[in-house]
Order: sequence, then structure tokens, then C-alpha cells
Amino acid sequence: MYDCIIIGAGPAGMTSAIYLLRANKKILLLESSSYGGQIINASNIENYPGYESISGFELATNMYNQVKKLGGEIKYETVIRVNEDKTVVTNKDTYQATSVIIATGAQNRKLNLPNEKEFIGKGVSYCATCDGNFFKNKIVAVNGGGNTALEDALYLSELAKEVYLIHRRDEFRGDNKYLDEIKAKDNIKLILNSNIISINGNERLESITIKNNSEEETTIEINGLFIAIGQEPKNEIFNNVVDLENGYIKTIDDVHTKTKGIYVAGDTRTKELRQLTTAVSDGSIAASIAIKEMKGDN
Repeated sequence: MYDCIIIGAGPAGMTSAIYLLRANKKILLLESSSYGGQIINASNIENYPGYESISGFELATNMYNQVKKLGGEIKYETVIRVNEDKTVVTNKDTYQATSVIIATGAQNRKLNLPNEKEFIGKGVSYCATCDGNFFKNKIVAVNGGGNTALEDALYLSELAKEVYLIHRRDEFRGDNKYLDEIKAKDNIKLILNSNIISINGNERLESITIKNNSEEETTIEINGLFIAIGQEPKNEIFNNVVDLENGYIKTIDDVHTKTKGIYVAGDTRTKELRQLTTAVSDGSIAASIAIKEMKGDN
């Protein structure tokens, strides 16, 4: 019997584990693949307080080692189901807890092109606010048509020499206020009705090839590619104990779900900003509330 089972060993989940362990709670941290979540692929992180620059792998490993040093139990198993009584069923076993924190994160949608995965942190990024600073006075491209892509293009236009905004349709889904700002920028170039068909380079990104609706292909030399075509949370297995909104777990008062004793933290929940710092914040809040409610405090 565990005080808390945490599903997901990303920054939110590991932060929850640290807080619970420091409160002398017996926890189980379940992870389907490897610890660290999305940050494990970041070559440099420069917007996390306390570190001028640190690799995602190093930061995630620091968190992991802290959990282990505090006596945290981590098992690499895939969660299949969570029940209202806080029974957690995995592909290997069944566990029981007083509370559950879901911290499974969200995956960035990929273009699924050759070299895309290999060039993550080497020119390919899914977060302009995280990595834009590495491309000062360079040439970058943003791929996408929603508000995130438009905001990314505007943000990068203040840093980069030139920004290509590539969209597969002739109209953007984003707000007109962003479009008006983009059209007023001299260093943002729109490329519409076009898809990226290849990501090119040797050890890092050097160029992309695009194809328009007329089947014409063009290769553009760039230093950075920011893919902003959305995220994909995978929360269907929890829909018996939580409410979902566009795939994300709907929260009630910060980190509560509709089921008592089941909490959610990090990118997998409905929220305004999905960043490393907000994931860590969620993790500490979820753990603190779980500890309080274990004691029966209101």
C-alpha cells in the first residue's frame, strides 16, 4: 500500500516525488520509457532558474538522482488503467495507493520526416521560448498555422535575422491580431500552401525542402526549424476517473481532478503555459495538496 503513486517521471512527476518523500510518504513512481520527459532531448536549457545553461539530460538526471537518494521507488511499467479506488493497473502488476498523481506530459506533434529526431537540439526545436535565444541574428523557420506558430514567429522575429513562417494552407487558424503584427514585420516571410518534405544537414540542420500545391520544390537554407503543429496528450486510459478537454485532463482548482484523491500535474493538464518551470510548479502543488488531504485537512 502506497501513500501516493505518481504516473510519469518527467519534471512534474519527479518534483512530486521529491516533495512526498521529504514528507516521509511511501511513493511509487511509474514510467513507461525513460525518466526526464521531453527535456531529456534538450541540448541546452537556459530559462530554468539557477542554471545559466544545463543540458536537459543533466537536469533530468539530477532530479532522478535526488528521487533515488531520498529512497524513491521507481518502476518502468506501462499504466493500463487507474480506478476510482486508486488502484493502478500496469502491464506487469497492480498497485494500491491512497492518492494518485497523473504527470504523463504531452508529446509534441512531429512532422515524421527523416532527420527530424536526430536533429532535435541540433537545429530542430518544438519550443521557441525555450530555444529561440540560440538563434540570435540567424535564419529560422516556423512551421504551423495556429496561435502557437504565430506567436513563435513574432517572438523569434525579435531575435533572428529572418523568419520564414510556413503553413500548409492559404489561411492561418490563429488570431487576426497576431497576423496583423506579423504582416507589419519586415523580417517575417510567409510561405503558404506549402509542406516541409525534408530536413537536410550533416551533423546539424542546414536547410529544409518545401513543396507547394503546384508540386514545386524549393530548398531554403536555415539555421533553426521550430515545429509548432500542436501537442498530443495521451490520456484516454484515464477517462473513467478524469474529464478531458481536447485530450488534456481538466483541472478543478489547480491540480484536482473530478475524482477525490487523484491529481494531475504538468503538461498533461489544461493550462495556459506548458514550460519546464510550470511543470515543476504543478508537481510541488500536487504533492503538497495530496499530503494535506491525506491528513484530512481542508
